[in-house]
Amino acid sequence: MSTAQNDIEIKLAAARTRLILEKPFLGALVMHLTLKPVKWCKTTGTDARAFYYNPEFIDGLNLSQTQFMLAHEALHCALGHFARRHHRTKRRWDVACDHAVNHLLAGEGLKAPPGALMNPVYKHLTAEEIYPFILAEPTEEPLDDHLYDGEGDEEQGLGEGDNALSQVGSNRGQEKEGKGSSSGEEKNEGKGGTTADGHQEQQGKTGGSEEHEALEGKPKPLDSSPTAKEELASQWKQRLASAAQQARQAGKLGESWMRVVDELIQPKLPWRMLLARYMVSVARDDYSFQRPSRREGAAMMPSLLSGQVELVVVLDTSGSIGDAEIAEFVSEVDALKGQIKARVTLHACDERLNAKGPWIFQSWEPLILPDEINGGAGTDFRPIFDWVETDTPRPDLLLYFTDAEGEFPKYEPPYPVIWLVKGKAKIPWGQRIQLN
Repeated sequence: MSTAQNDIEIKLAAARTRLILEKPFLGALVMHLTLKPVKWCKTTGTDARAFYYNPEFIDGLNLSQTQFMLAHEALHCALGHFARRHHRTKRRWDVACDHAVNHLLAGEGLKAPPGALMNPVYKHLTAEEIYPFILAEPTEEPLDDHLYDGEGDEEQGLGEGDNALSQVGSNRGQEKEGKGSSSGEEKNEGKGGTTADGHQEQQGKTGGSEEHEALEGKPKPLDSSPTAKEELASQWKQRLASAAQQARQAGKLGESWMRVVDELIQPKLPWRMLLARYMVSVARDDYSFQRPSRREGAAMMPSLLSGQVELVVVLDTSGSIGDAEIAEFVSEVDALKGQIKARVTLHACDERLNAKGPWIFQSWEPLILPDEINGGAGTDFRPIFDWVETDTPRPDLLLYFTDAEGEFPKYEPPYPVIWLVKGKAKIPWGQRIQLN
């Protein structure tokens, strides 16, 4: 092995050790990736099995930037980005994932290399929330290679190699969560041993002497079957939980990481389920103690009422919400309104009410998005609530679909309001449902 390659491996080992000591949560995750030098990668990359790196790229980084890249690839894996793309376009998804990961690492004080994607607009957003803002044909390029997407990698012409997902079952038998801690794996630093994915590391080397001599051969794409991806994602989720527990016990897991871990391990309910839950709770049957007919006697017995629900639905047409998203939302409300016997009064507003609204749909009528809905100006929520106060019966529920970026009424109205919000803007009152 050349002196230059030895120096690079020493830098990687030092960066990994510093992560374990200073950022034990990230350090424990990094220890689950075998370090492999390659020529086909311009910078670094991962396939949820290994950390691939171009020696020349690592040679040009300082120690802090090397830490950043190690943690960057480990977070892609721990956050399950390889299993969360679903219907989304690979290139746009890769860009969104990089923005999300880089902001998390910057929040930990790690220093990014030049070229890392980190638009401040996307701070605190998940990859799913960033994705809609990325152009269909992105001009941005991820700094690293995302090799965990089988479909996309085959298009790039990956070569033969080991298929990690076929090894998941055997790895599960070999691996016991918690051994990726600084106390367990740090002892193997520079002394050889087996990494978490079953690869043998030789003394003083990161990927084995044969790999160092060849520096070639791309890994085979991951098995793209849902079962295989779910199994690998579950394995990484266990590693994430174990790393978080170790860091928490050491007193080195911040509040921001706690929220990230909790949301991944115990994800929030989908917005459709939350919306259905709120709407059904508002419309639940109730009992009345109205005096019955004299023919039925003098006793006052409770009787079950199932009245019609008055539902006001408002669409933010300021331009921040796409037509496809509005159509999806209207379709979901249509599916729910029949179940709760709701008459829907639909309106649209940007900075003023739509002149052609409102549109009224009885509980038995399909809720159809009118052609006349348009907008594109600024956002002001006050006109809707003024209109409800003066021109309509008091609703049982008002449902507002928006990005929550606008002027709110000063006071909360005397009826329940649900905000279905795209983005991270806050609301001053009412119930908030996050649209992911």
